[in-house]
Amino acid sequence: MDEKWFVQQADQAGHLTRLAERAQSTFWGLLGCEVVQANASKATICLDASPQHLNLLGLVHGGVLMSLLDNAMGLVAMLSEANERAVTASMNTHFLTSSKGGVLTCEAGLVHRTERTLTLKAEVKDDAGKLLAWGSGAYRIL
Repeated sequence: MDEKWFVQQADQAGHLTRLAERAQSTFWGLLGCEVVQANASKATICLDASPQHLNLLGLVHGGVLMSLLDNAMGLVAMLSEANERAVTASMNTHFLTSSKGGVLTCEAGLVHRTERTLTLKAEVKDDAGKLLAWGSGAYRIL
């Protein structure tokens, strides 16, 4: 690793810190998401799903799972394109099983990149490692 690599890591860490501070007053903060690790190719976020995240059946609401997928993939898109803005263009979600709450972890990774579009995939697991949902998304660079 050379000096350029360390400078890039410091720049990315600073960008991530600024994003995290700004996100607390947005839907991200309202939902309760936290960054575990993140870089320009992969991110892990978590959420402690409590009663306000449940539906009337006492299960984690599907919208919460979709939000975790979108937030994790969007974080990778933002870090990957630090000097540009990226928005969700499309997202596909597959719900596999339900959860009654607890710590949910979402891992997202970059799959493909073109000049104006990033394609990502992500998975949400419960605190026992059980796969709850997975999704893919296309993020358009503005």
